[in-house]
Amino acid sequence: MKLVEVADRLACKLEGDESIEILGVSTLERAGAGDLSFLTNPKYHNDAKHTAASAILVGHDCPPMSLALLRHDNPYLAFARAIELFFTSTSVASSLHPTAWIADSATIGRDVYIGPFTFVGERAVVGDGARIHSRCTVEQDARIGDGTIMHSGSVVRERVEVGKNCIIQTNAVIGSDGFGYAKQSDGSWYRILQAGTVIVEDDVEIGACSTIDRATLGETRVKSGSKIDNQVHIGHGCVIGTDNLICAQVGLAGSTKTGKGVVLTGQVGAAGHLQIGDGAIVTPQTGLASSVDAGAIVSGSPAIEHKNWLRSSAAFSKLPEIQKNVRRLENRVNMLENTLKEPSSRTSPNSLKTNSSKT
Repeated sequence: MKLVEVADRLACKLEGDESIEILGVSTLERAGAGDLSFLTNPKYHNDAKHTAASAILVGHDCPPMSLALLRHDNPYLAFARAIELFFTSTSVASSLHPTAWIADSATIGRDVYIGPFTFVGERAVVGDGARIHSRCTVEQDARIGDGTIMHSGSVVRERVEVGKNCIIQTNAVIGSDGFGYAKQSDGSWYRILQAGTVIVEDDVEIGACSTIDRATLGETRVKSGSKIDNQVHIGHGCVIGTDNLICAQVGLAGSTKTGKGVVLTGQVGAAGHLQIGDGAIVTPQTGLASSVDAGAIVSGSPAIEHKNWLRSSAAFSKLPEIQKNVRRLENRVNMLENTLKEPSSRTSPNSLKTNSSKT
């Protein structure tokens, strides 16, 4: 594909030889002749100068370079779309595998694929164009929306609803029982029946080995457009807002609520019954013990404002030296105090009488 055609299809401004043949896409380090790469972070500008790529996708503020450039307002998004020009996802033809077990009362839409050893339970509904791969489980009364993909080993439990055009990655479990127990007088734990469900709205992606618990009562909900990474746990009764980005190993205790456009980076943990406001960003390994305001950026455990955390982190590495200085100052203060006490201890009442009689 000629570079000028790539530029046209990606709505980019072309600078350089428009006749260059583009054969694929690659990173700056791995790119060779015929490859299109991208530059979105200024710290990789030096790598871009030495790349073997034939052209690079850049922002409008990038200085001119010695190779062809495609300029775009959002070069990373343009690169994501460029991948689709040269690679296509693996697809499977519509069919019901003979080893799949599908209940007679289940409703299966048009153009559906159900793979080997998959189970579809009583009264379950699978929408048009859905793709359910091998060894998946769709339990009774569950609903899978049009165009949704379930990868191998994933489970949608009873009465759970999954919307349209969702992607459920391998071994994810939606609708597992919430973690709820009541303590009895003898100290043992009484299991609370988890009678609620999970609602996953449209265009949601759920990563491999992630779990979303059903509510004790009512529902756990993931709103439209949210993307959940691998090995994420969402507790019972949580509400995940629209267009959230929840990265790997995040754990949200029950009844946590997030607003629109929230970003929770890797290994964030939240105590239950918190609210995280619209557009908030929580940095890696942060522990949330209280709610977060809309638009805030927080870090640390317990979480504090990100700029304060940066200053605190810088001070943390200096703590051993600060401790030495504090001990040194304490010793000096003690010496001064002892020096001030010594004259008064040498001056006795008898000496004062003697001195006064002489006068």
